[in-house]
Amino acid sequence: MPSSIKVAVVAFDQISPFHLSVPCLVLGENRVHQGPWFDVRVCAAEPGPLRSTAGFSVACDHDLQGLDWADIVIVPSWRTSGDAPPQALLDGLRQAHARGARVVGLCLGAYVLAEAGLLTGCSATTHWAWAADFERRFPDVQLDPNVLYVQSASVMTSAGVAAGIDCCLHIVREHYGHDAANQVARRLVVPPHREGNQAQFIEQPVPRRLADRRMAELLDWLRAHLHQSHPIDTVAERLALSRRTFTRQFKRLTGHSFGDWLRHERIALARQRLESSAHSIEQIADECGFGSSASLRQHFLQTLQISPSAYRRLFRNGAPAPAA
Repeated sequence: MPSSIKVAVVAFDQISPFHLSVPCLVLGENRVHQGPWFDVRVCAAEPGPLRSTAGFSVACDHDLQGLDWADIVIVPSWRTSGDAPPQALLDGLRQAHARGARVVGLCLGAYVLAEAGLLTGCSATTHWAWAADFERRFPDVQLDPNVLYVQSASVMTSAGVAAGIDCCLHIVREHYGHDAANQVARRLVVPPHREGNQAQFIEQPVPRRLADRRMAELLDWLRAHLHQSHPIDTVAERLALSRRTFTRQFKRLTGHSFGDWLRHERIALARQRLESSAHSIEQIADECGFGSSASLRQHFLQTLQISPSAYRRLFRNGAPAPAA
């Protein structure tokens, strides 16, 4: 039987309680999944007790030796972009990465991973407000300031605040499937699935005007009819808009072009079908609007770097297959 996945969350002096709570809430107590789950330990990067930014202190039962134990190490943020991390923390992250652990930097935690040299030559992200400073300090990192989270080999980084929840839900999906991630999201009352390449900043994410509410209703209709063909001109006509006006309003509301949004929604549906149904790849391609299994495979490989068949083998029945 597979064992629990060991997760070390790094705490430090002047930590934000919200940032510390994100991986603990998402990956902590298991109320949604039968069988093994994440075993989460909070590890102090410095001698304690550690002061929080909210005026109370945090006492940890573990120190940086916990990084040697972990399968996943998460740095949930950092004090400021200009504050050098302790050398012991940098060494611990390098050692964990070298032995094969996944290392995750949420929000300004990306600075710590970059200081440790773990992001050199890799794609990464951080909070958009610090993007210019990050690019100046770490020119060898391929920073994308416009996305929620980025996975580059065994290193992950996320944008600020709530994007850390999205990143941790992605980790749940990878290990235990869509159903488990959706149940965790439902318990936390957050969106169940936002892909990493979704925009950090959307000009007007909450519909306020009649036109925006109509657009939001259109999104719901499209999600219910992903199996159908949706030429952009035909979709624009449903709202009595020109193609140009529709394209502008759609991007403002969703942060995506229409084509990108539609492809992401279809891939998300295909992932759920691959996990939970016995339908053939050809059937799933048709159900999700890809038209052919070849098209589904192409988009799956481009987006997820894995084929539909390989994805099904890993995540069938909501959990990845045990390692050989």
